[in-house]
Amino acid sequence: MKITIIRAEMTHDKENGYRGAVQFEAEGHKHPYEITLQLNSLRGTTWDYSLRFAKDPGSEDQINEMEAAIESDDDLFDSLIDAAAETLPEDIEEGE
Repeated sequence: MKITIIRAEMTHDKENGYRGAVQFEAEGHKHPYEITLQLNSLRGTTWDYSLRFAKDPGSEDQINEMEAAIESDDDLFDSLIDAAAETLPEDIEEGE
């Protein structure tokens, strides 16, 4: 599935780990999405995420389709994580 990143951000602190958000559009979908990401290094190495429509509510079928794509396509999910991670200051990326 082809996506276009609209906006991305990520922060890091010792207490909460990595937290990010990415707004993106998906080809053929009417409304943009926002995925929030969290990786708490104290709990493991698996990213937790939450997906929602970024602005206006959209169809349940389309958000279910996007959820399935994120779950089944590691490259898609990794591209969302990478978009957020690219916004971290270099000293944080190198320090972990």
